[in-house]
Amino acid sequence: MSRFASVLLSATSGMLCLGAAFGAPSVGAPDFAPNPSVGWIAAGAQFLPPSSGPGPVRFDPGRPRANNNDLRERGAQPTFPVGDLSNPILQPWAREQMRKHNADVVAGKSVYSRQASCWPIGVPGFLLYPVQPVYFVQAPKEVLMIWQADHQVRHIYLDVRHSANPKVSDYGESVGHYEGDTLVVDTIGVNPRTFIDSSRTPHTEILHVIERFRMIDGGKTLEVNVHVEDPGAFTTPWNAMQRYRRSEPGVAEATEALNAVSSTGDAGPMLESSCAENPNALFGAVDAYPIPQAEKPYF
Repeated sequence: MSRFASVLLSATSGMLCLGAAFGAPSVGAPDFAPNPSVGWIAAGAQFLPPSSGPGPVRFDPGRPRANNNDLRERGAQPTFPVGDLSNPILQPWAREQMRKHNADVVAGKSVYSRQASCWPIGVPGFLLYPVQPVYFVQAPKEVLMIWQADHQVRHIYLDVRHSANPKVSDYGESVGHYEGDTLVVDTIGVNPRTFIDSSRTPHTEILHVIERFRMIDGGKTLEVNVHVEDPGAFTTPWNAMQRYRRSEPGVAEATEALNAVSSTGDAGPMLESSCAENPNALFGAVDAYPIPQAEKPYF
């Protein structure tokens, strides 16, 4: 992979420079990208529970998850996530759908995620994108969140209302505003083919997600508090949290070398990356997603 001299976004057949054209956020708003090298790496592949009250579906404690870093560090065989079906937030149909998924995993079948085939993971699942950093571009009317691995992009439109009839899409329609040191993002219209998390917790077309982004620990950590409502899939609204660690040359360097199972590499700026253009054999995966193809250009 080659490095961009400045932060770049691979946009279909062209390259869109994300630099001085956007400028800094408004005065008083948090600056998640004080320079083009600042990225944020998700702290974990599952949501953290709230301090109290209903929380997210997490991995089944009886079946501990091993990831690629566990393989690299101690030789553990990576496993697919198994969701904890005892969580009372699940509506009966959602629990049954997850039970079938869990049974495939336990039976030793390959059950890859949408993300493994280059499809958007959805919202709030975007917060669980692993290993590689997310970069922010903060403009007066819009915030972009760009995941480096295959340049998945979320668009957050500032200080506007939701559309009367938003078009359903994999990342839905996100509108946001600043409240002091916090970016508040409200998302609806998320495609029900996506999932809440890497355990394939389902949702319906009435999913409503509110995320609150703020920096803590002197700007070394990005904390995201998540509120989820979907009476079609859940028995109650619930809350969760995700944290990101800062990645920046000379300030917050990555601790892992670039290797076959962990692609963090050294700290920023954004790497040029591809996904759908690469060969992708999913080893007989159950319900494998085809590589996405565009029937018409997006520009």
